[in-house]
Amino acid sequence: MSAQNPMTDSDLMLAVDLQVDFCPGGALAVPQGEQVIPIVNRLGTRFRHVGLTQDWHPAHHMSFASSHPGRAPFTEIEMAYGPQTLWPDHCIQGTPGAEFHADLRLDHAAFVIRKGYRPEIDSYSAFYENDRKTPTGLAGYLRERGLRRLFVCGLALDFCVYYSCIDARREGFDVVAIEDACRAIDLEGSRAASIDDMQNKGVTILRSEEILGIPVS
Repeated sequence: MSAQNPMTDSDLMLAVDLQVDFCPGGALAVPQGEQVIPIVNRLGTRFRHVGLTQDWHPAHHMSFASSHPGRAPFTEIEMAYGPQTLWPDHCIQGTPGAEFHADLRLDHAAFVIRKGYRPEIDSYSAFYENDRKTPTGLAGYLRERGLRRLFVCGLALDFCVYYSCIDARREGFDVVAIEDACRAIDLEGSRAASIDDMQNKGVTILRSEEILGIPVS
């Protein structure tokens, strides 16, 4: 895709986890996470179709380090569905940290996919739980609405954005990751590794100025 390809009614912008706890001062702050908010707001004006994801954990979620005595945040354990990074408690249902950032202006968003609400399994992707087989239903929604190309932005690039992009490709959608409208946690080089893997799997990487310059048809 290039800036010559017009955006159409089959395009959707998916804004991932733009929540208080993922921004500076939050429980699981992504470095410079708040800097994407104005970029995402500008991008949102270019899309007829917008969707959001929201991390939505119950207290004592099994992905929290606090649920595993003696385990520290950002270490890894083996769960029934595979490796799981342990996180600080974050985005607990109904708490201020789980709310969308106050400066986010995407009022025309048509849906919110809440993920991570099952106590026993984490969920990074907008499409699947971390067992890689339990669907959220998003793919069917997009197909029924005739939405075929996704422009993905948000937090964090190397986790929930990455997995959402990979799964969107797995489901047959065209996918663009908007690099400067994302920020990464970057655990042991995970940012660069995620970008490389996305490109290898057919995800286009663009910057917001390239998107903002695409005409709408």
